[in-house]
Amino acid sequence: MIQQQIKDAIRDIPDFPKPGIVFKDITPILKDPSLCDSIVDAFVAGLKDTRVDAIAGVESRGFLFGLTLATRLGVPFIPVRKAGKLPHTVMQKVYELEYGTATIELHTDAFKPGDHILIHDDLLATGGTVTAASELIQDMGGKVAGFTFVVGLGFLNGLEKIRPISNNVMVLASY
Repeated sequence: MIQQQIKDAIRDIPDFPKPGIVFKDITPILKDPSLCDSIVDAFVAGLKDTRVDAIAGVESRGFLFGLTLATRLGVPFIPVRKAGKLPHTVMQKVYELEYGTATIELHTDAFKPGDHILIHDDLLATGGTVTAASELIQDMGGKVAGFTFVVGLGFLNGLEKIRPISNNVMVLASY
């Protein structure tokens, strides 16, 4: 049910951000507070047997449901940001992109060593960014509790990349 509601709301944008790409635009979901609540409800239900000490949301669309999910679970929210966006002392992780590299950061005091951190993003594509976030969390002494995504693009094989990190992966709508 939730999968179909999400798919009905998502808008396809052809040739964005470059020719040949069909972008899955989740912004129409944000116009529907009831659907947003249902998405968070689905995540909460799916996580009932998972220890979650904090939610790490990946910039920037991972903040949308990540913060709401953290609030609903009563745990802290940790923003995973691009380099230079966090104002306090940070740890960084450089990772490979299709064309070049990118850098993500976390505040050094974002969580305590041993905490179980759930990583949330709006969309799972190749898994590169959430893999880098996982490595950064592990480098800082955290444990990856799992991953949550509103949408997954199965044809890009991101699941295969992240399952060795945690088998606890929730994708609400798959393409």
